[in-house]
Amino acid sequence: MPDRGGGPTGPRIRAGRPSRRVRTLLMTLGVLAVLGMAFTMFAGFWTDWLWYRSVNYSSVFTTTLWTKIGLFSVFGLLMALAVGFNIWLAHRLRPPLSAMSVEQQSLDRYRMGIAPYKRWLLLGLTSLVGLIAGASAAGQWRTWLMWVNGVPFHQKDPQFHLDVSFFAFDLPWYRFLLGFGFAATILSLIAAALTHYLYGGLRVTSPGARATAAATGHLSVLLGIFVALKAVAYWLDRYGLAVKSSDFKATDNWTGLRYVDANAYLPAKTILFCIAVICALLFFATLWRRTWQLPVIGFGLMVLSAILIGGLYPAIVQKFQVQPNEQAKEAPYVEKNLKATREAYGIDGAQVTEYSGTSTTKDKTQLRDDVDATASIRVLDPNIVSPTFQQLQQMRKYYAFPTNLDVDRYNESGSDQDTVIGLRELNLAGVDKQNWINNHFRYTHGYGVVAAKGTTSDSEGRPLFTESNLPSEGDLGTYQQRIYYGEKTTTYSIVGGPQKEIDYSDDNGEKTTSYTGKSGVNLSNPVNRAAYAVAFGEPQILYSGAIGEGSRILYNRTPKERVEAVAPWLTIDGDAYPAVVDGKIQWIVDAYTTTNGYPYASRTTLGDTTADSLTATNDNRAVVAQQNQVNYIRNSVKATVDAYTGQVKLYQWDTEDPVLKTWMKAFPDTVEPKSAISDALMAHLRYPQDLFKVQRELLTRYHVKDATTFLSGSEVWQVPDDPSNKSGDAVPPYYLSMKMPDQKAQAFSLTTTFTPNGRDNLSAFMAVDSEAGTPGYGKIRVLKLPTSTTVDGPKQVQSQFNSEQDIAESIRLLKGGDSDIEYGNLLTVPLDGGLLYVEPVYVRGGGLKYPLLKKVLVTYGGNTAFEDTLSQALDKVFGAEGTAPPEDDDGGGTTTPPTSTNPTVQQALNDAQKAFTAGQEALKKGDWEAYGQAQKDLEAALKRAEEAQTEADKGNKASSSPSPSGGASGSPGAGSSPSPSGSPSPSSSPSG
Repeated sequence: MPDRGGGPTGPRIRAGRPSRRVRTLLMTLGVLAVLGMAFTMFAGFWTDWLWYRSVNYSSVFTTTLWTKIGLFSVFGLLMALAVGFNIWLAHRLRPPLSAMSVEQQSLDRYRMGIAPYKRWLLLGLTSLVGLIAGASAAGQWRTWLMWVNGVPFHQKDPQFHLDVSFFAFDLPWYRFLLGFGFAATILSLIAAALTHYLYGGLRVTSPGARATAAATGHLSVLLGIFVALKAVAYWLDRYGLAVKSSDFKATDNWTGLRYVDANAYLPAKTILFCIAVICALLFFATLWRRTWQLPVIGFGLMVLSAILIGGLYPAIVQKFQVQPNEQAKEAPYVEKNLKATREAYGIDGAQVTEYSGTSTTKDKTQLRDDVDATASIRVLDPNIVSPTFQQLQQMRKYYAFPTNLDVDRYNESGSDQDTVIGLRELNLAGVDKQNWINNHFRYTHGYGVVAAKGTTSDSEGRPLFTESNLPSEGDLGTYQQRIYYGEKTTTYSIVGGPQKEIDYSDDNGEKTTSYTGKSGVNLSNPVNRAAYAVAFGEPQILYSGAIGEGSRILYNRTPKERVEAVAPWLTIDGDAYPAVVDGKIQWIVDAYTTTNGYPYASRTTLGDTTADSLTATNDNRAVVAQQNQVNYIRNSVKATVDAYTGQVKLYQWDTEDPVLKTWMKAFPDTVEPKSAISDALMAHLRYPQDLFKVQRELLTRYHVKDATTFLSGSEVWQVPDDPSNKSGDAVPPYYLSMKMPDQKAQAFSLTTTFTPNGRDNLSAFMAVDSEAGTPGYGKIRVLKLPTSTTVDGPKQVQSQFNSEQDIAESIRLLKGGDSDIEYGNLLTVPLDGGLLYVEPVYVRGGGLKYPLLKKVLVTYGGNTAFEDTLSQALDKVFGAEGTAPPEDDDGGGTTTPPTSTNPTVQQALNDAQKAFTAGQEALKKGDWEAYGQAQKDLEAALKRAEEAQTEADKGNKASSSPSPSGGASGSPGAGSSPSPSGSPSPSSSPSG
């Protein structure tokens, strides 16, 4: 850019100039630093590309990359050109001579100082704003892809009668463009004003006009563009009212137009749009009139109109029209919100039926047999028994189970059995010698599945394993047991090279193996090794001799991490769970498509809605959300991750979801059709927990369908706190095979309860059919209890358990010594109009490191039982004691109590009780010698009781007067044995 002149020049001074050697050294260091930074950036890019290529999702990487590059380049260049052009234009329009004033003389020094560097300053400034704008635009790649690939919903909003896709896909992109236009205009205006001021086009203190005609015209055009953009903003704000959130009737995230929006804000936005257009034309007219008088008046009118029309008028309408008759005014808009919200969250098909809450059968003994037909009650709590799995099936310290196990179902003898399942995953913290080779080359994988029946336990309260040992064996048959990808596998491993891996250990010593899968990235290439050495900050990767031909590096190894990486447009359910499918261990991951732009549908915050007492203690169960606030969600994708190969597959689950169709259009060939799901995999798919938690939270208010009830707030429910602990967090939903009143057979279901807002009694029970591949899958059923009667809720039931004297005394005995009580999941089952509550009780202590199932709490219709087994508790509650046949010794059965007790047996039982008491006293004192002797006396007494009872039974048979065998209830009986800790339960019943 030419200038009017420059300052005086003089001889160049060379004093203090560094020597050539120093300059060469500094230049070399500078070049090396630049090369180092460049290679670091290259390493990040290259390793990402290699990883995506290794999982066969390179198209996701390239599509995302080129979209970001395109947005960065286009919008960065536009911003740089806009700012640079206005600086250049302001400089070109500068006056030929500066006014002779103190102000201009001061500015002359700055003009002379920057004169030699003007081009570089212009280039640097425009490059900086371009880089910032380009980086911001690159972050909008999802918005761009949804706009350019959007497909219609074929549903119209009730106000503007536009397809929902306009609000979900188009409006976010238009708002981004508008925001970019505002930023470019404001930056250009600031840059042009400063340039005009520096070169005399604008004057603050100089005599004469404050601005030249050229500066006035230039800045007026920029102000006109700003006001024109404001007019566009007013027009888009009209549509934004359909997705605007506000507080309304104790609902923080009410979304959509209300009466004041439709009758005040909507016309106000239209009027303000017209005023802004006129004001913008007045600014543009300054090019000819060369005065700001009319534009300034117009701008002031626009601001005043915004205050009066856009603020004061709606407040008056709300105060004097809506509030006096709110229900009548708001009812039509509430109905629109109710309909849209129920559709957006998939709860529009929820079946709400009245349920009495009290049994209609007078003879309760008839219900005893109905319990087994109604539900397969799971007494093994997957959130408590992980330490038991760990203690009994860990086998080696370098294995571990997740904190929360999973519930699945497996076919046993022709019927589905609810099963608690966990994988024996790698636990590097248990490796004795920690070093780089052990942590990344030798200990690389876990081994085997461990599974147990969910509905029963053995006589000691331990799980009845259906798959156990190392290598695992049992009902699951033959499958690939090595687990290279799992929830606890968070570090990288280098496999397949010269270094052998620890496979597992048995009585014959350690077995070694070498990974033969195709997963991971090949490290034979020295460029790859160098890139990973830089990316992982581990220089040994570059030169270690443990890496050679065939070596592959495995990373991004947790199932949720892998699915999120290959599908960055999905929200991931917090609970990935394993299943044995077609000879492989597959992690199953539920994934969601969401949007925040469904008109009239109220918003929810996923992080808050999906939180419960389990996520509060386990971060691994938290939902991975692409956007935390949403008002539309679908479980549109079922994903699998192979535990051995790491292969990720995405299956289209919701074939009608327009959001998924949009993403499939943006990323073609990444999602397989639903028909590709095998029957074996389908048998293990289930309804996802996080979607269920979102839906149950919405149903606390949106179970009603009429505006009057909604506005009154009389039918608001809440999700109760978990009664089994004192965390104060919401009770988690529970998987359970059960039959709802209108169902003919049991179905694998996900269940929860509701209580009235601010109260603890039960208001409703909710279940969703979770059996994938069946016609009823996804059917939501809600049993609504009458408000005129009071039915105990979970907290009240728990309180009732704890307050009954007999139960409290039994719990006190169970806590003898240093034992502690852990309450399992409180399950609720609808039965004959009433509600059956079942809660397992675990004991941990006496030196025992893991919980054992010792008791089962059951209540129904005001009757409560606290017994050793579920069968015994059900018998007592329903008055069916002595009628049930003996069952197998699996902890779930019961035996018929005797009508009389043999004196010899009774004496032996008394001795056993004394020995037990002596053992407890010794345990409290820490006298281990006395404790050991007491255990021997207890064992001898129990053996005498068993022998005496056997003889009595033989005598009874000989005299043709049979009598049942067993010990007296409430005292140690024949067949009882000490728990693994050496602390027998004082109320153990005979187990057969």
